[in-house]
Amino acid sequence: MNWCVYIILCSDNSLYTGITTAVSRRFEQHQQQKGAKYFRGRQPKTLLYVESGHNRSTASKREIAIKSLSREQKWLLIASEANGLRHSHV
Repeated sequence: MNWCVYIILCSDNSLYTGITTAVSRRFEQHQQQKGAKYFRGRQPKTLLYVESGHNRSTASKREIAIKSLSREQKWLLIASEANGLRHSHV
């Protein structure tokens, strides 16, 4: 199964990082405030970053690595060639 790591810009300008096998479905769930408690009190605005090609284990490890980055480093990652949104539409 192909797991993805994603970053969402939230209504409070924070960056949320998560993993899923279906980015579009997961984004819709976040919009409906289903799943992550992080979206209680804030709304997802824009999907900014997608990195695919992971299994569950590598996606989880990559999520942790991204969450440990500074905000500036996350924006550099979003602007990088690693961003799958730059190459295709999810």
